[in-house]
Amino acid sequence: MPPTARLLTALTVVAVVGTAGVLGAGWAVDALRDPVCRFEATESTHEVTPEQAANAATISMVAVQRDLAPRAATIALATAVQESKLRNISYGDADSLGLFQQRPSQGWGTPEQVTDPVYAAGRFYDALVEVEGWQDGVVTEVAQSVQRSAFPDAYADHEGEARVMATVLTGQTPAALTCRLEAPAGPADPAGTARKAREQVGAAPEVDGPTLTFQAPTSASAWATASWAVAHAEAESVVRVDVAGQRWTRGTDPHRWGGSGLTVDGSTTVVVRLSSG
Repeated sequence: MPPTARLLTALTVVAVVGTAGVLGAGWAVDALRDPVCRFEATESTHEVTPEQAANAATISMVAVQRDLAPRAATIALATAVQESKLRNISYGDADSLGLFQQRPSQGWGTPEQVTDPVYAAGRFYDALVEVEGWQDGVVTEVAQSVQRSAFPDAYADHEGEARVMATVLTGQTPAALTCRLEAPAGPADPAGTARKAREQVGAAPEVDGPTLTFQAPTSASAWATASWAVAHAEAESVVRVDVAGQRWTRGTDPHRWGGSGLTVDGSTTVVVRLSSG
């Protein structure tokens, strides 16, 4: 529904409820909220669109796959926020493309490759680990050593939000990503989601109908996988994620993690439920 129509609908509801105006107004505010994903860590909160959250999760999971420190994801995310606002765009300065605005003419890869989020993140990390002292250097200086941007100080503007996202998406801060989403438009594609997981998470889940079960090597990687699933919930029609006795359930409200009571094997099993129709 177009924003104007949504506004008129909400205002109509408020008018109709009459004496229950306070409740109507509260409903209207909720009804007008767009889907959003929220990261909460290090006493900070950062909100992005589901598209941005999914791209951030992909970038971070590539770092997790490579056993890189969470700082690598922080640097990559600060870079991608500056370069593309975490959108996989098909345009840019000169021949710059994708999340990191990598240039095929400068040897980053073909246009198809640099607009593949997994490939693009991998190429970024390839260059990052060649920067001497990247593990403890100033984020904006390390990012500039990789990117060679015309605006070398701009990455510093996004270090805080990148750090919040990275600590959540690499599993350092559990149950800290939530997404407020509408109901899925239809059934999911479990086989397609499993293929995407193998590429991005680096693990092949067991597929049983609309349920995908991951066995992670550590608690942190389990939470990274769970956060990946929540971040991709809109694109992959995820309706529920269980890990370590905690559950995220898709919905507009509430949309936080809570106790599930689901019995799984330890804290490293992640169960992802997709829409069945």
